[in-house]
This record gives sequence, structure tokens and C-alpha cells, in this order.
Amino acid sequence: MEKGIKEYIKKINVGNVEIKNNVFLAPMAGVTDIPFRKICQEFGPGLMYTEMASSKALEYNSKKTEKLLEVLDDNLPSAVQIFGSNKESIRNTILMLNENENIDIIDINMGCPAPKLVKNGDGAGLLLDLKNVESIIKEAVKVSKKEITIKTRKGFDEERITAIEVAKICESNGVKQITIHGRTRQQYYSGNADLDIIKKVKENVKINVIGNGDIFDVNSALKMFKYTNCDGIMVARGAMRKSVVI
Repeated sequence: MEKGIKEYIKKINVGNVEIKNNVFLAPMAGVTDIPFRKICQEFGPGLMYTEMASSKALEYNSKKTEKLLEVLDDNLPSAVQIFGSNKESIRNTILMLNENENIDIIDINMGCPAPKLVKNGDGAGLLLDLKNVESIIKEAVKVSKKEITIKTRKGFDEERITAIEVAKICESNGVKQITIHGRTRQQYYSGNADLDIIKKVKENVKINVIGNGDIFDVNSALKMFKYTNCDGIMVARGAMRKSVVI
């Protein structure tokens, strides 16, 4: 472990789930399937997320979609990610996932910038309707036997920065952890991640805040920890080309 970052790597609890360290592998559509996670497992992440899966597809018993949420039996605790903008679909999906004893955490995506999701109000599209965000969160926490977490972005665009408000909604309704990607939906993956917004979110809530965006090596991981005071970090694209050694 590189000198300097060691003091920031520690055990973390997501509600009642204890995790061996606070460096997580992000959910990435088309990337974080089981073979990829098995490779990343060798580098010691505390938590690895599945690809995101459609709550509507799961509600209709899509076997292809169900396969996206397969978890590794030898890598507990485990986390899955779902997306959707209809609280009933989210509810029904969570009721189904409640029956899987290998799942510990259910993450709801509120940040994916993909046009096909946003046009349906899913992913980052939810950031245009915070009343629906709150409705979904309340319903999810009410019915879930697993810990509920949220992954979101800085906001939809620079005129609609929602990260702090979403984090407060999460905290007041029983969500145990929020991950902030420091870019707006409008940015997609361009420019630099805004560490200031992650720092502000951390200053405004007491639940776990996980920093995400531009973590490609130990130096960028250390910068995220030191500047934002976040509780943990989430590595996404960086895991596809080099590993953050912990």
C-alpha cells in the first residue's frame, strides 16, 4: 500500500453491513459482469457492484436482466444496482431481491447519463423530478430487507445542481449511503470531476458519502479522500485500465 493513502483505507459500515475496506468497484453497464469482478476481486476492493438492471425488466421476469444481478458466492457482502423511475416497479423489484440471501445492498441508480434512460425519466433523468426521487426512496426503504444506497451525480446541468438536496432526502428517509459522481448529466464524462460538490455533500449529511470521478491511480484516490473528507471512494473507468492498489 502506498505511503500516504494507508491512513484513509479502513473498514466501513453500510447500515448493518460491515465492509472490509472503503474502496469500491463501481457498477458499470456492460463492464462489471462476473468475469470482470473476479479479476478485480484479486486487487482487494471492499465492495463490488453488479451492472445496473432495469426494474421494469425485472418486474416482467426477464431472465437476461436477472443474470445481470448475479453475485459471487465467495465475495460477500455483495451489492446490486437497479434503475427505474416508477416507484411500483422499484418496489416489486426489491421485494423479489429480498429473497436472495446473497445480496446485502441494493443501490438505486440516479445518475446514468445515457439518453435512452434519461428520456424515460430514469437514471440522471430523475434529477429533474426530486419529488419522484423522494417517493422512490421512501418506498424502497419501506419494503427492503437489504440496505438501500443511492448513486447520483452533481446535478442534471450547471443550472440544476441537486447533489446536496438528494443527499438530504436520502438521509431523512433511511438511506445509509450515497455516492456522488462529481459531474453533471450534461457533462457525461467530459471535463474534470468537481470535488467541491462532493466535499459540500459530506459537510451537509452524516450518512456515508462515497466520492466518485477521475480516480485512476493512488494519487487521485488520495486527493479525493483528502480534499472531500469522503467516507470512501468508488473506482469506475480507472479499473478498466489500471488498479488502485490498496
